[in-house]
Parts: sequence; structure tokens; C-alpha cells
Amino acid sequence: MFKNLLAVAAMILLACSASAQTDATLFTVKGSPVTAAEFKYIYSKTNQDKADFSEKSLREYLELYTNFKLKVQKARDMRLDTIASLSSELDGYKKQLAKSYLEDKEVTEKLIREAYDRMLTDVDVSHILVNCDRNRPATDTLRAYNRAKDWSKMITKGVSFDKMAYDSSEDKSAKENRGNLGFITAMLPDGYYDVEKAIYSAKVGDVLGPVRSNNGYHLLRVNATRPARGEIEVNQILIRKGDSPEKNTLKKMRADSAYNELAAGGKWDAVCQKYSEDKTTATKGGYIGFFGINRYQKVFEDAAFSLEKDGDYTKLVETTLGWHIIQRKSRRPIATFDQIKRGLSERIKRDSRSETAKQSIIGRIKKDGGFSEDRKVLAAWTAKQVDSVFHTFKWKPDPSKPQDVLFYYGQDKRYTVADFEEYCQRAGRDRMRGAGYPVVETINKLYKTWTDETAMSFEETQLERKYPEFKSLMREYEEGILLFEALKQNVWDRANSDTLGLQAYFDKELKMKYKWDERARVSIYTLKTDDPKVLEKVRTLAAKKPAADVIKKFNKKGKPEVLTVMEKLYEKGKNKDLGELWKSGDMTVAKTDTTTKTASFYKIEQIVPPTPKALAEARGYAVADYQDFLEKKWIMDLRKEYPVVLDEAVLKTLVKK
Repeated sequence: MFKNLLAVAAMILLACSASAQTDATLFTVKGSPVTAAEFKYIYSKTNQDKADFSEKSLREYLELYTNFKLKVQKARDMRLDTIASLSSELDGYKKQLAKSYLEDKEVTEKLIREAYDRMLTDVDVSHILVNCDRNRPATDTLRAYNRAKDWSKMITKGVSFDKMAYDSSEDKSAKENRGNLGFITAMLPDGYYDVEKAIYSAKVGDVLGPVRSNNGYHLLRVNATRPARGEIEVNQILIRKGDSPEKNTLKKMRADSAYNELAAGGKWDAVCQKYSEDKTTATKGGYIGFFGINRYQKVFEDAAFSLEKDGDYTKLVETTLGWHIIQRKSRRPIATFDQIKRGLSERIKRDSRSETAKQSIIGRIKKDGGFSEDRKVLAAWTAKQVDSVFHTFKWKPDPSKPQDVLFYYGQDKRYTVADFEEYCQRAGRDRMRGAGYPVVETINKLYKTWTDETAMSFEETQLERKYPEFKSLMREYEEGILLFEALKQNVWDRANSDTLGLQAYFDKELKMKYKWDERARVSIYTLKTDDPKVLEKVRTLAAKKPAADVIKKFNKKGKPEVLTVMEKLYEKGKNKDLGELWKSGDMTVAKTDTTTKTASFYKIEQIVPPTPKALAEARGYAVADYQDFLEKKWIMDLRKEYPVVLDEAVLKTLVKK
């Protein structure tokens, strides 16, 4: 036992030693410490699989990171971290980054998997609806619930579900379909998660409810299930119905003719173009693309999905629109989980079912944060509020700012009645929207929303303490913003605006760095005629005389201009029109354009030897070089201004080979 205790003690000492090494200060800049842990993290992240922790590699990166920290220190001394726009940018990034930490990933993952598993099955459902919008007062909601409950009891006692739907359902379509919605599939629209949950948990024949949705309370019956149909890609030939029985007869005959022609071996595209009255698709083989369930009329959908092979087509299918012949092009099942996961995740985040994950994380935040509340304080405050005032713009927070505590996080973080009153004022729209509801109901909703928001805000303040990687990312981003602004002010803007300094640097350091390659001075002749005789005369004279003489010869005073000549310089190999030509006097083959009735050719007048570029000709490159020069000089100045102290012993602990 004694030996075991010694072993445990040794392990603890080693762990403490490793932790101490990681937390030890590697170097300081103007007294600001940079820990070995910070350096190790950024070294590994930057170099990734090349991070071999050799002394050479570590020292090379240490030089870069020290320069980085010098610039950041200068940025802080310049008080760039107080610039409002930069602070706002950092806050925006923090909120964006915090989102991934302020969600229950386990619950979200379950919701994604749940939705996907349900998407693999279509469910045939009937329903009976009692209308009741979610914004209705509690009394109306209770009345609607009790009504649906009474209907449920009647069905249990033997009243036909279909008859009840026809007689009583407040879904107007029930008069036609007796409540039958047909086959539906997950994900149901936002606000119908409880309905989805109910039907996918039930067996065929089960009657469920009342179940709440955004529209009201539903009684539900599951009629059948089947494997999800997925999507099908089809073409169609459409013959539209006429506006009289006589015309309908003729239209049906036309549809029969189209089908018979196909059956006799006619090519689909030809028959489609000849007969189809869908003008947008007739010339494209009748292509209407992929669709899933509930996109088109049931008879059309069923006929399309009944086709067994690509290329098969249906007999005539009659819908309210007309007669269709449907050809299958392809069919695809529901995508795999990995293929669809990302899209599902985004849909779930936008769907109210994500509230499940949000409430889960809020519960955890409250538990971890030591949340405790005093409901008596809320009740006492609520009792003082007058319905006719609280629900109007006249209501104002108590100017005395009551400090009665509504809830705590831990021992220190207090939220008072004054804080809640301030929230109620900010949430004026939601507060006034409660008019007609009991004041206690409005206050409870506001209180719930407020406590949820404060939970998230409280957790944001804890992220850097709880998650080292969050703290590291925030440090990186903050220092990155500061570095960018410091470089902008001290290097980039200066390099662009300091024209005298740039010229002096160019003359001293860059005059011979940027050169023109061998260039050709080229005359570009353009004739405003494609007459071959005139073109030949121009070319003959251009071969012997300078451009000015050629222009003088062909452009007569008082007459329309026949010839223009433009001179340009081209570097060797930089103009494809010259091809392999590179000798003074060479001329390209003439090109004529019959559309514009013009002709053109190039003549090389002179080969210019390589020459240095002027600053104006190399400005972009010169500015970049000047920026590098200014940055190096700036770093040298910073090293003189700010002392850097390196702990060699700590650096050695990071070396692995």
C-alpha cells in the first residue's frame, strides 16, 4: 500500500510539474507575459503536421511570434483597442463564436438524427382541427383544448372520426377530404413539431390528441405508413382541358392520339413537341425535374411513383388541369445521413424544435452557475401592476430602482426588480401585445424570456474561464484586429501616402530591380475599309515609309478619314498578335472584318533594348517592397522601445528532439 501511495504521489508531482511548465512564462514584452502554453498552442496550430518541436523550428517561430507580440503591444499603447469600430467588430465575432458553445450539441444531434429517421417513412394522417392561434389568451386556449378533448371522448365512444371531421373540423378542406391529409413526411412545418412527434410515435389506427400546433388543437389518426418515396425526375406530355364538354371531348381525343403514337413506337421528344400544351417544357422533352410527395395532385404523384424503370411512361392520367402522360427519367431515395446532416442541422436551428436544445442548455447553465430565484418577489411585484397601464406605452419603470433580488447566479451576480423593469421597458412591443390577456400571463412570459436571455448572457461571460480554446481564439482574433490596424497606420497607409519617401527608397534600392524586357515599338494600322486593293497599297507604302507619311498619303483634307495608326510598346512574348515576329520592319498578316468593313495589321518599327522601369511603371511592386522595408524598420524600432525577456529554460522544456 505504501508503494502504491508513493507511486500516486509521484504521478501527482509529475502532473503538477507539467502543468507548471505549460503555465510558465516563456517570454515577456514590456513586462506582459506570454506563457509556454500560449506559444505551444499557436505554434502547433500554425505549423500543424510540420510542428516537430525541434529547437530550430521552435526558435524560428519564436522570432516571428515575438515580432507579432511587439506589434500588438504597440497597438495597445496606441490605444487602438479603444476604437469603437474595432471593439464592435470584436464583440460581433465573440457573439458569433459563442453560438457554438451556447447550444446543447448532444440534444441537437438527437434532433437531427430523429428528423432523419422520420424522413425515411411517409405517414398517411387524418386530423380534426380546433382553431386556436398560439397568441390567444389562456382562457381561449383552454376552451379550445376542452372542445378538442370532448370530441376525442366522443370518438372513443364510437363516433366516426371521418364524420366528426366532416361535421366539426375547422379545417375547411375537411368538407372535401373528411380530414384526410394523405401521406406526409418529416420535417413538418415550423410549429408542428408536436404533431410530427405524435404521428411518428403512433401505430396504424391510433387516434391521438388533442395535440397543439401553431394553428390550434388537432385530433389525429394514423391511417397507414410506407417507406419514404424520396424524389422522382420526370417528363410529361400535357393536354389541357377545354372550357366546354365538346372541347373536352376533342382534347381527350388529342391526348389519346399522343399516347397511341407513343405506343406505336414514336420517339418521346418528337411526340412531346407535337402534342404537349405545356409551352415551357414541350421543346425540352416535357422535362419538369425532380419532385417529392405533396408537390402535385395525388393522382399525378401516385402515377409517377408507380413507374418501375427509367424510361417507362404512364397511360393517360387525368387531373383538374388536363390529361398527362408521365415518363420517368430517374428516381432517387432519401439521401444518406452524412449527405443530408448539414442541411438538416441548419433547418433545425431555424425551426422552433431547436427550443428543446436551447432550454436544455439553459437548464445546464442555471445548474452550473448556481442559479436561485425568489418567486415571491416576482409575485409581489406582479400584484402591483395594473392591467390597463402595464399593457400600454404609459407604463414606466419605478424611478426608485427597487433592488429586491429576483434571482442570483452564484453568490455575486444579482438580478433585481429594477433590472426586470428595464427589460420590460425595452420589450415594449411584447408587453403591449399582451393587451387583452391577464397581466400575470404577460409578466410570466416576459420573465421567462428575460431569464433565458440573462442565462445566455451570463454563460457568455464564463466562456473564457470554462473553455481554454475559446479564450485562445478570442485572444487570436483581438490581437489580429489590433495588428491589422497597427500595420495599416504604421506601414500600409504610410507606404501609399509617403510619396517622397517612396521615391527616395526606389531611387536607392529599386532602380535596377524592375526592368522592361526587350520591347517592340509597334504601329497598329486600322483601315476603315476592307477593300483589298486599298489594303495592299497601304501595306506596300507602310513597308517603306514611316506611319506619318502613310497617313498623309491616304487621309485627304476635307474627306472622311480612311486610316488610323496607333503606336504601342509590347514586351517580347507579351502580344500574341505579333506571333514569332520580332524584327524591325516586320508586318503581320492583315485581318479583315466583314461585319465592320475594316482591316488591320501591325508593323514593328523598332526593337527597344531592356531598360529599367520608372517608379510610375513599377509602382505596385515598389509600394509592396517599401511596405516590407517600413515593417522591418518598425520591428527594429519596437525591439529598441520594448524590452523582450526570454526564459531559455522554459523554451528548452518545449523541445522534443
